[in-house]
Amino acid sequence: MADASSINPIPVGLDDGYAFTKIALPDGRLLAIPSRARVGQSGVTWIQEAEQRISEYETEDTVYSVGALDGAPTHFEGYPWSGLNRAVVQHALQQAGLAGKSVHAVSGLPVSTFYRKSGEHRQETIARKRDSLKQTVHPLSGALPAGIAFHEVIPEALAAWYDYVIVELEDGVTLDADRVSVPLAIVDIGGRTTDYVVVKDQGILHASSGSLQCGMLNVKQSVADGIQERFDLETLSEQLVSQAVEHKIVRLQGKEHDVAALVEAAMREVVERIHDETRRQLGLGIELDRVLFVGGGTVALSKHIANWFPHQAIAEHPAFANARGMLKYLRYVCEASDAA
Repeated sequence: MADASSINPIPVGLDDGYAFTKIALPDGRLLAIPSRARVGQSGVTWIQEAEQRISEYETEDTVYSVGALDGAPTHFEGYPWSGLNRAVVQHALQQAGLAGKSVHAVSGLPVSTFYRKSGEHRQETIARKRDSLKQTVHPLSGALPAGIAFHEVIPEALAAWYDYVIVELEDGVTLDADRVSVPLAIVDIGGRTTDYVVVKDQGILHASSGSLQCGMLNVKQSVADGIQERFDLETLSEQLVSQAVEHKIVRLQGKEHDVAALVEAAMREVVERIHDETRRQLGLGIELDRVLFVGGGTVALSKHIANWFPHQAIAEHPAFANARGMLKYLRYVCEASDAA
């Protein structure tokens, strides 16, 4: 007899980015974890089990550790369909309380990974991503895995468009006619990429859409290089760099050092690259009704991007705009037969 979890799958918006993995759930919960994992067991025994901050998972006969550790780089071409990605996603689903549940998910790919320049879908790449997350990942803790029974893939920045135009109300859901009818640009500043999508009359204008290989991971790399040079260090942990970027302080050998100037310089360099590409893609946005900024990078760089367009806006909780849009796409746009 089938259990209730397989009969009633949980819909999930799954923005499994290179820097953070974000989840949107139908009860309104939003969850984010760092996309931080590496091959092999953690090599850590927790004195108190309740304090455990690293989990281990096995997929395709390989063990991965996920959590509070120095993760392997995620900014490589095959990450979206790698075992590393599957382990991080499973960890996020476990953190969301979905152990033992059947999940229907929509995730994304960067615009230039999803589309060819002609506008054609990169079918083989999309299929690899779709099939990868449906493979089983076993938690070594003995917890039941969250199983992804249905998985669709859409362009990441386009997901934020769905979030913007599909409005959930207390008495139902509606497609906002005013938002759908006008040309809109989405600028999605992420970890590895900044994505651009321009939608007009419910069509994607590919001449003004695409991806720039630049995001918050570039800031981290510049800060890491700067700290290593300043303090003559051969290596530096990824967690330490993340904390330095967030707090603008690095703690070495028991002493705190101010690295605010280093972080600001790294951010300015990335902002300049993103600004140049934004002007190239969108110009002054004269024919656009609105330019909407989304993504985790939008949060970190908000003061740097504040005045690029007179008609720009930052989405509510911009880091979760794609995840929310993916969930809305799954619930209201996907054909019922697709998710069956």
